[in-house]
Amino acid sequence: MEICREPYTAFIKRSEGGWEMEKSDPDYDALEKERQKLLLAKQRQRARANAAGKIQAWWRGTLVRRTLLVAALRAWMIQIWWRTLTWRCVRKHHQALLKTYIIQEQAAVKLQSWVRMWQCHQRYCQMSNAVCILQAPNCCFDFQTNDVLQPQYKGTSNQLEFHIEILSV
Repeated sequence: MEICREPYTAFIKRSEGGWEMEKSDPDYDALEKERQKLLLAKQRQRARANAAGKIQAWWRGTLVRRTLLVAALRAWMIQIWWRTLTWRCVRKHHQALLKTYIIQEQAAVKLQSWVRMWQCHQRYCQMSNAVCILQAPNCCFDFQTNDVLQPQYKGTSNQLEFHIEILSV
């Protein structure tokens, strides 16, 4: 082994596999300290880079989650708006159907009422005509009371009945 005498390399000696530093040299200790500082600085820089990468990844994840939350909330709001719109449309349709049903029911009731009124009027006219036919000149019939007719009414759902008593002397 021989010591290399070139400038700035006095502490390095040649060995079988390559160059090696001599451990007894005072510059070697200073260089070793400097090397340790550089390694420690590189480790710190790597640790800072790793920490910065973790912080950046966390922040990007936070931003993505926030963006997704905002998108989900907007989609939810659109869904609520659409459901409200369709519900209003269905409600208006139901109300229109209900109005139509009510109008039809009222028309049916009114028609039934008119038909019943007309039937009652027809029966009344028939009875009135029958009474007029039964009435004869005053000389033929003598009534016990001053009333010409004493009708008795029985109300049934289909017919109106008159009971007329005529007494002759």
